Amino acid sequence: MSWTVLIPKRVAKQAQGLPAAVLDAVAQLVADLELDGPIQKGWPNYGKITGRPKCHHCHVKKGRPTYVVIWRMIEEDTMEVSYVGTHEGADYERMC
Repeated sequence: MSWTVLIPKRVAKQAQGLPAAVLDAVAQLVADLELDGPIQKGWPNYGKITGRPKCHHCHVKKGRPTYVVIWRMIEEDTMEVSYVGTHEGADYERMC
C-alpha cells in the first residue's frame, strides 16, 4: 500500500529554522511513513497519543533539546504532519 504524507505550509515554515541533522531525520521519517504507514515502532519513543486514536508521535533527535514530530491520519491512506519542533514546544492536544 502506498501512503500519502501531507506537510502543511505552517509546518514547513516551523521546520525551516531547525538544525540540518533534525531536518534529515524528519525527511527519513516522512519517507518511512510513506513506505510503511503511520505505525513507526522503529523510531525512538514512537507512540499513539493518548485519547487521540488517529494521532502519533516520535522523537527524531534525542538530547537537549529533544525534537519531535506529530502526525495524524486524515483519510484511510493519508497522513498529515501537524508539528515538527522541540518536545518542550509540542502541544499534543492541540496538534491533533
